[in-house]
Amino acid sequence: MDILIQRATERDSRMIADLGRVAVKEAHQSSCSPEDMEAFLSSHYNEQAISGELTDPANIYHLIYYKDSVAGFSKIVLDAAHPNIPHKNVTKLDRIYLSSNFYHLGLGAQLLQHNIELSEQAHQRGMWLFTWIKNERAVNFYKRNGFVIIGDHMFKVSDTHYNPNYHMFLEY
Repeated sequence: MDILIQRATERDSRMIADLGRVAVKEAHQSSCSPEDMEAFLSSHYNEQAISGELTDPANIYHLIYYKDSVAGFSKIVLDAAHPNIPHKNVTKLDRIYLSSNFYHLGLGAQLLQHNIELSEQAHQRGMWLFTWIKNERAVNFYKRNGFVIIGDHMFKVSDTHYNPNYHMFLEY
């Protein structure tokens, strides 16, 4: 089988941190200065931070492999209420990233669908996320997959920089 999706464990902390640093930078480097990007990556994509998230049972991480190479990862949180969504039993898609080497293989859609199925199995009413407004690739991906914009906010990248983010929602 060319594609495998599996639940991540604490042993995967270093791999997720390393992949996250690359994938987040690829997707967002034009959103801020190199210094602000490095501050964000250093804070959120280090082995200790990811390890801490992986040990929290509320966080559900998955890795997607293509031909035995890790291509990306996702993180969801079940029962993550959002103020603009009337349902309380909704899932937050907190992270979904692929290395650009694996774009155009449909892996992102497969990983998203895997997370939607997990969410539905947990009797959730939908899935929501934040995404940078100027990341047209991501915004269009989510729209193609049925998400709609329900709000926006300023996302803190560093102590000196914020990026505008959409709130998007897919109701089941």
